[in-house]
Amino acid sequence: MKISHTFGHTLRESPTGAQLTSHQLALRAALVRFLGAGLYSYLPMGWRAARKIEKILHEEMQAIGAQEMLMPVMHPAELWQATGRWYSVGPALVRVKDRSGHDYAMAMTHEEVVAELARREINSYRDLPQVVYHIQTKIRDEPRARGGLLRVREFRMKDAYSLDVDAAGLDEFYPKIIAAYERIFERCGLEPIAVEADTGMMGGADSHEFMLPHPDGEDTFIRCTECGYAANVERAEFKLAPVEAQAAEEVQPVATPDCETIADVAAFVGVPTCQTLKVVFYAWTKNDEEHLVMALIRGDLEVNETKLLNVLGGGTLDTATGDAVRAVGGEPGYGSPIGLSVRKSGEETGVIVIADPSIQAGHNFVAGANRPGYHLTGVNYPRDFEVTLIEDIAQAQDGFLCPHCEGMLKAESAIELGHCFKLGTHYAESVGATFLDADGKERPIMMGSYGIGVGRLMAAIIEAHHDDHGIIWPPTVAPFQIHLLTLGDDASILDQGDALYEQLQAAGFEVLYDDRDERAGVKFADADLIGCPIRVTVSQRSIEAGGVEVKARWSKDRAVLEAEDLIDEIRRMLG
Repeated sequence: MKISHTFGHTLRESPTGAQLTSHQLALRAALVRFLGAGLYSYLPMGWRAARKIEKILHEEMQAIGAQEMLMPVMHPAELWQATGRWYSVGPALVRVKDRSGHDYAMAMTHEEVVAELARREINSYRDLPQVVYHIQTKIRDEPRARGGLLRVREFRMKDAYSLDVDAAGLDEFYPKIIAAYERIFERCGLEPIAVEADTGMMGGADSHEFMLPHPDGEDTFIRCTECGYAANVERAEFKLAPVEAQAAEEVQPVATPDCETIADVAAFVGVPTCQTLKVVFYAWTKNDEEHLVMALIRGDLEVNETKLLNVLGGGTLDTATGDAVRAVGGEPGYGSPIGLSVRKSGEETGVIVIADPSIQAGHNFVAGANRPGYHLTGVNYPRDFEVTLIEDIAQAQDGFLCPHCEGMLKAESAIELGHCFKLGTHYAESVGATFLDADGKERPIMMGSYGIGVGRLMAAIIEAHHDDHGIIWPPTVAPFQIHLLTLGDDASILDQGDALYEQLQAAGFEVLYDDRDERAGVKFADADLIGCPIRVTVSQRSIEAGGVEVKARWSKDRAVLEAEDLIDEIRRMLG
């Protein structure tokens, strides 16, 4: 392709609002253009890179026996209603009506459709296992669309789905898809870490995310410095440091004026924060019903809202109003379950109190007195209060103890590159996707779901492969393999450039030819910005030296090669 004919032009400066390096370079190198919040058009240069990534995705999916198909973006609401996600996902799911008033979901993922297809196409255990995939547009009403291609509202995703007879079949396939993902990322020049992850709105028993450590990543994962345990912070577990045993004291009220935080209270009373109880009140909504929930945890820990929602069984959490808290006898900022009517398991009245096990690992806590300006000392569980459930709702943090060894946990920011889910039978059961087993018994199909976002992967590649001058594309995903440019307006130089352009293309290379009448500085700057792996320069100096100048984008070294050596050397450099 000749740059003089290319649609889209490079930019010297980063547009206002582009903060991440990948966002800045994608715009400056004319890969994409901003259309609206979370909406980007791919220009020819960017689309070529995206198609290279998709080629790798196709090859690795087909290598494990996955069959390509294509499913619609617009789904009848009935499918999402059947699985419950029409109600549980929230505003991220874009809902539309057709002219007849029928409801539709704009696909953010395709589990419902795959389950419906399986209901129609799978009859017997002889039809299983199956693996299908597609690369299709997804829609998500992202509330914080930012970071360029990393967080968008419309995107292309490779999503694959496995259909199995039972959990054993799913367990047998799962390592194959994990290995395929590792090969995909390796071919893209990335080295992410597979971590345990929360299943979120997808549901299921287990899932793994592929996290690329990056200081500007929007996700956080925890890993052990000793044994290699790694998990998304939403799921990560940890081991509490031992607490010295104490004899139980009597409960005593104490005035705590102007104490607005746990740290204030601990300092005023003269105890460490681990000897306080922290309360967070939530308005929990599920199936259009709202309930007041108290999360109770040791004062030196933080509530993990993802874990809390999983304990509650899904829905949404919002901060409870002061009026709602006072209506049950609590007091914002001074709350505790002491003296409140606590809902017991199976009951429908009282405050739902979900307590973290950390409340059992301590003695003589300082807790709120449900009275402005007062706390209670000498509080012990279960002597002084009741809870509805005790479950892990604590967030792992940097420096905590590993749950599997004596090592220390380290928190790292990262970019999520892909996600694998063991879905189980929920989707199949919801739409009636069953099969007859070898004994003639009807059973639900076991499903798995596996996704990689194409644009997100492109952005991650740029984040991992760039310098101060621009992108440094790995050869496997570069929009072009060679950036050919001529310097000077001498006819012999231009003729040699044209001839070399034809020669390189005839040899099977993808060539971006800068045939513009521009200064050398402009051409070199664009070559570095766009980042094709090999730069070939035809100039008066190179001709006088007996050939053309060749330089790899990732190296400062340059060499002048004769025409007969050029093709072989470029092939060697590209690997």
